[in-house]
Amino acid sequence: MPTLLDQVNEAHGGLERWRNATTIEADIAIGGPFWELKGIADFAGTAHVAADIHRQHTRLTQPHGPVIEWDKDADAVTMTAPDGTTQRLEHPRATFDGYTFESQWNPLQAAYFSAYATWLYLIESYIFNYPGVEITETDPWVEDGKSWRGVRASFPATIDTHSATQLYYFDTDGRLARLDYEPVVNGGAPTAHYQPEHVTAGGAMVTTRHEVYLRKPDRAPDRSQMPISLDMSAVTVH
Repeated sequence: MPTLLDQVNEAHGGLERWRNATTIEADIAIGGPFWELKGIADFAGTAHVAADIHRQHTRLTQPHGPVIEWDKDADAVTMTAPDGTTQRLEHPRATFDGYTFESQWNPLQAAYFSAYATWLYLIESYIFNYPGVEITETDPWVEDGKSWRGVRASFPATIDTHSATQLYYFDTDGRLARLDYEPVVNGGAPTAHYQPEHVTAGGAMVTTRHEVYLRKPDRAPDRSQMPISLDMSAVTVH
């Protein structure tokens, strides 16, 4: 009998399609007041992203801005300015130790966050198949009359995610509808992340609309403002 993971893999294009692909690219538009709160308002805007599917490596190119490259294997993020000047931050995750929701970031920390988060969102369904990821089905989440099946995913230290354990909720077609986490880079602020729009590109399904809210104690989203929005277009899978 097919499992929920089988349904999710099939809904997102099939496991074989993702295994045979190497790179996914997209144009992205990032918005929301979060970036100003963190002291890095310039990170809101547009960029082109190219992400490896089988390892954590991302390259973001901003119009008239720096090129960001993050490599988990090297555990470093670099920013190269249009004039060729390069800045590098090694072990970027460790630099957030002790940070709270109110803590501001420097540009290299913002670059790291943008790079690893975008990587996660581009290959989101496939990450469950990475070595060391453990998943268990949880109670469904009911919202606005809809019931979404849930998965609790635990990640090894070899994968940079928002938090070591995250909750994923899928609609009746197996598409990702909501993601709950407590990002360690942001003081563990409870987060509800909605994914209402998707596109099929090169046979693989990818979320194209991301809406990120703080989460209330009852796990409902605080919709008084949307701290982060992310839209993807021109998605290609190679």
